[in-house]
Amino acid sequence: MNDTINVTPESLRAAMVDRLTHAGYARSSAVQHVLGTVPRHLFVTHAPVNEAYADIAVITKRDADGTPLSCASEPVVVAMQLDQLAIEPGDRICEIGAGTGYNAGNLAELTGPDGHVTTVDIDAEVTAQARKALDANGYSRVEVLTRDGSLGAPENAPYDRTVVTVGAFDIPAEWREQLKPGGRLVVPLRWRGQTRSIAFVRDGDTLRSDSVHLCGFVPMIGQDHEVNGKVDEAGHVDLYWDSDQNISLAGLQGVLSQPKVLAWSGVIVGGEESFDGIWLRMTATEPGTCRIAADKTAVAEALCTPIIPSRSPALVEGESLAYLHYRRSEGGAELGAIGHGPVAVELVERLCDQIRAWGEDRTAEPVITVHPADTPDERLGVDHVIAKRWSKLTLAY
Repeated sequence: MNDTINVTPESLRAAMVDRLTHAGYARSSAVQHVLGTVPRHLFVTHAPVNEAYADIAVITKRDADGTPLSCASEPVVVAMQLDQLAIEPGDRICEIGAGTGYNAGNLAELTGPDGHVTTVDIDAEVTAQARKALDANGYSRVEVLTRDGSLGAPENAPYDRTVVTVGAFDIPAEWREQLKPGGRLVVPLRWRGQTRSIAFVRDGDTLRSDSVHLCGFVPMIGQDHEVNGKVDEAGHVDLYWDSDQNISLAGLQGVLSQPKVLAWSGVIVGGEESFDGIWLRMTATEPGTCRIAADKTAVAEALCTPIIPSRSPALVEGESLAYLHYRRSEGGAELGAIGHGPVAVELVERLCDQIRAWGEDRTAEPVITVHPADTPDERLGVDHVIAKRWSKLTLAY
């Protein structure tokens, strides 16, 4: 008897779709069909076939330091964005970030022969490889352009859908202006140290969200306005914040050596429950929201113990900071905060207030609105505005 299992690309692809649907993605039959049809392994030919269909991103290009420059996003992210796009047959679509060409193939399948797909990338090597793979797999109708993705592709506008497959710090006016009224823009947008894939709908000169999901992407070249630095003398703890924030690294030097203040929220999380919604909620009202990262030495020596050492939300005000922390509790873990500095007591209580607000409705999503950068703050109707180079962001729960 032969017990050898015949693992084929087709069976691996079918298993991938099963995993995605059981996880709550690939919600429509159209997206399920496309992910079960387009041969992902033929777009990432340097990777083993099983890795092409595994729950991982396949890196296709790195810089001299080994930092990823281009990749095929992990299948769950691909499915998530296809769900958010809600593509209809005949749609005109623009993709910012050509990658391997795999996602453009998915888009072409979804929009069909009566639609049109344009994919754009700044890297000529990336677009050449995407062009080759698309042609080899029957998607020669996809148009591939080499240029700065922040410019979009006005020659084929207006678009019903635009999808950005690289991490964006900002939203250029061109992306909005090249959309039809009511068109959808799906973009992994970064602010205050975290990234969310957001589906926006165009309403005049604004974009309003109707779907927000945590994600991670290779950052877009030329859009990096994040600042970072060490907050301890030995260099074990990093802080990351945005260029519009009133945060001074000089004022925070040595803050972790000051007395530690602890506060507990009474909110319990259990098992695999995600608590990233706390971070998102913080960005709506707390101007000092940022990201803290502690290495193994910092954690082992109890210098800095964030709930997730590599990436946790923090609050900064002047020469003080606080960050999310936890302790074991019956049924899971209780969330709380640790603070240092002159106003540490106030910061940890404010962070616990954010935890409690999240705890009352753990699935709540804000409406995120993108306004042109020259919109006066007084017209936005909120107390807290996130100012970027090309846009202003507001969040409302």
